Amino acid sequence: MELGDNYSRKIDYLRLSITDRCNLRCIYCRPGLIKAQQERKDLLTYEEILRLVRCAVEVGISKIRLTGGEPLIRRDIVDLIRAIICIPGVRDLSLTTNGILLPYYIDELVAAGLKRINISLDTLDPQLFRTMTGGRLEDALKGLRWAQERGLNP
Repeated sequence: MELGDNYSRKIDYLRLSITDRCNLRCIYCRPGLIKAQQERKDLLTYEEILRLVRCAVEVGISKIRLTGGEPLIRRDIVDLIRAIICIPGVRDLSLTTNGILLPYYIDELVAAGLKRINISLDTLDPQLFRTMTGGRLEDALKGLRWAQERGLNP
């Protein structure tokens, strides 16, 4: 069985948000002082994510992109990547991140088999970055450099 859209294009891609938690407070994502987050019991568990990916593969999905929130907030992210890559039928796994936590996880992610990464950068202006995200541009760029040095591409 294959999935398709109204224009007969094959759908083979799943974008999977694995957490709503984030280490930034972007003005477009979490406006004002609202910091409400789902209870942990409302988030997909490790087992539920793997089951969802297996079900998606059964209907023709072969490309998975893990997003969030910030996926690197999940304590089980390395194990999750390792397990998803091992699911027969998954040809491509990528991760979208703000890059700030990459220096802490990059070697483990690469060892787990991650080959593709997308780093979200809203601006290259340090002050505007802080205003928009509450974070430091230098930290995001450090993560980007670490990803490049280890051969992770978009």
